[in-house]
Amino acid sequence: MASSNYFTPQRPNGYTDKGRLTNTLPTYSSSSAVHEKMHRHSRSMSWTVPVSVPIPGVRSRRLRLFMPNPSRVHQITVSRFGRRRGPLLLCVVLIACIFTLCSFARRFGTEEKQWTTNFGESSTLVFGREDLQRIWNWEIESGHYPSNAKIPEQIGLSAPPLNPALPPRKVPTIPSRFRPPPGPVATTTRGDGPRRVYLDVQSQPPNLAYPPRPVPGSVADLDIIMENCDFSQGKYVRDCLEVLRVGAGLDNGKRLRRGDVDDWKYIYMEQERENFTDPYADPLPIPIANVLPPPRPLVSGGETDPNAGLRKKIGADWESQLPLRAPLQHTPYSSLPTPCDPENPRLFHMFWTGPFTDKPYLALLSFLFTQNVGLHLKDGEFLDVCRPEFWMWINPGPAASVPNPSALSDMYEGLKTNPWAAPFLHPRFKDVIKFKLWNTTDQLDGIPELKDEWRELKETLFNSGGHIINVPPEKQQSKSAEVSTIAEDPTNSTDVDASAKPSSTGDNKPDEDDMLNRTGSKSSSSYDRLSVILSDMARFVLCHRFGGIYLDADTIFLRDWEELWGWKGAFAYRWSRLEKYNTAVLRMNKNSALGSFLFRTALKNGLDFHPMTVSRYTKDSHLEGLLLRLPDALFDSAWLNTEYYQRERPPQPFFQEFSDFFDTPTQSSAAPQALGFEGFFLGAYSYHFHNFWWKPFDASRNWPDLGPRFSAGERAARAAAEPDTDPDDFTDHVADDKRDLDWATVLKRTFEAYIRGERPNMYGEWLQW
Repeated sequence: MASSNYFTPQRPNGYTDKGRLTNTLPTYSSSSAVHEKMHRHSRSMSWTVPVSVPIPGVRSRRLRLFMPNPSRVHQITVSRFGRRRGPLLLCVVLIACIFTLCSFARRFGTEEKQWTTNFGESSTLVFGREDLQRIWNWEIESGHYPSNAKIPEQIGLSAPPLNPALPPRKVPTIPSRFRPPPGPVATTTRGDGPRRVYLDVQSQPPNLAYPPRPVPGSVADLDIIMENCDFSQGKYVRDCLEVLRVGAGLDNGKRLRRGDVDDWKYIYMEQERENFTDPYADPLPIPIANVLPPPRPLVSGGETDPNAGLRKKIGADWESQLPLRAPLQHTPYSSLPTPCDPENPRLFHMFWTGPFTDKPYLALLSFLFTQNVGLHLKDGEFLDVCRPEFWMWINPGPAASVPNPSALSDMYEGLKTNPWAAPFLHPRFKDVIKFKLWNTTDQLDGIPELKDEWRELKETLFNSGGHIINVPPEKQQSKSAEVSTIAEDPTNSTDVDASAKPSSTGDNKPDEDDMLNRTGSKSSSSYDRLSVILSDMARFVLCHRFGGIYLDADTIFLRDWEELWGWKGAFAYRWSRLEKYNTAVLRMNKNSALGSFLFRTALKNGLDFHPMTVSRYTKDSHLEGLLLRLPDALFDSAWLNTEYYQRERPPQPFFQEFSDFFDTPTQSSAAPQALGFEGFFLGAYSYHFHNFWWKPFDASRNWPDLGPRFSAGERAARAAAEPDTDPDDFTDHVADDKRDLDWATVLKRTFEAYIRGERPNMYGEWLQW
């Protein structure tokens, strides 16, 4: 039997460990020390050195790579070019290599994956401190900052602003004489708004089969959501989704937590304080502005500089004072004369280019399945809530094309004959789904901050992260080429004259694969980049002009957004692991100070609305708090997993790639049918499947399956999907279906079953025709 003294321990990565004494120091003999010294010398003379790196997802193995040896490279450069010139030359070579690689990636990478990487980014700021203070004060006074998050010190507020969206703060337990003196600038607001009553939202027996609708007028406390969901604080998407569903009662009849879950209550109602003495109100009789000392003077070059500490855009002058309208009055839901607040319209916006497909079709179905639009009510019954509307903006041609005079009638004619779009023109949906014609010139002229100057930048209109796509002059839109009678139909009428004929396009048919002629992305290699860039700008235009929430077309609703409407601040969400915005979901208030700032700043930075660039606008100006960066768990729950984060504790379902939504891996393909809609990121507000425009949701039944009311469109779409089958021979056999249904298929068929009347919606409400 071998002695234990001869046992050689193994590391988890498979390499042999060195012998260790009881004090954990490595043991060496004199000969081993000599060998170690020779080994180091040989490594220093080699051009490469081995480096082991972890393999994502495989903890017990490491990948061995050979990297350039810095010591050897340094020795050669010093010996040949001297101690001063050698390192300098080496730095120049490295920088040149980096920019060469970036240029190569930009030039030859697929259009879908191209994005600009900025090294040593310059500032984008064009507004001084006085304007930044006015923007903060306007948004706070208008009730758009219902948060306790700190205001950046760089803003330099001399006193805490009164905040009508926060309740009065509690009386400090420390006597005033022991309190630390206030700082030179204010970083908090002073609550002066209604009290908050946090709700215990649960289904009550015996109605436990479906979750309850959110209480009308309820508000989501996004501070609590940030505490439980912020990736920067090490929070897991799995845990965040549990908090979201427990706090909203989405775990109806299935609550397994037995402890106190009061800390997970994030939904509240505002109560007016009329004739109410708040025992927690701050009794200080002296206005806080008189208590705080004035901010320290900011000195630069011996003179007071009001903008000291701010990094202005190189080569730009400070903008003149930003025109702002009078601040709004924050009114709680209970004090509104009608359920809808005209200053906060509940509008969902979506932008689509080209023929309607199954992608916007499913977005609209999910909207009907989850939102409180009153389809369960019969004629004559009244819905005493503010019903949201969905505005689908259609850009009928390529993003860079000149619009034709009959665009509006052409749009409706195309929608009526398109089987994916025609069902939503049914009179039952006319009050909640409205199709709008996108007109770039009209929209930009509708932005006061842009209308007089944007034409000077028409050559950079398609600017994404500093990467500009040049469009020939004959392709660019000009005001003279547009017809003033082309306007959106305010009634979304479905009785447009059916005799309207599409205008002739001429004999010269354009190359549809050319970037300038694309109308939608038909594959990963023919990505419609121009339409994507146009949509980056369109979302800010629509929210600033009309208010509401913008959603990318690759979005699926997963629950009612009532309490998000109640939170009146602006928000987008986090770009996965990066502290940047993803504006696939964007909430902004119409004609807000923040919106005015963004448009004027974008105008001075080439009209660039790429989310990475917008992140720079708010960061350089210290306005990030006014456009809250929500955790991606709320709208994009799979993103971190697809980038190798949190795979040890993933949410349900576990997607390693976004394509898993369309092609669910065999090992987990039992889950979609077994768990259904309720097992798909339950708690999240929506799901973002990241493009895949060319991938059908339901490959076996790639047509709208909505029942007898829409059978004509179904037959037309089915004939296109099965061109070799006579329409009279169409049959449905389970043997023709895929054995394991993918998640995308299960969601599509669930929403369609609701329209057919075979099941209720998410909240147990049956569609009434």
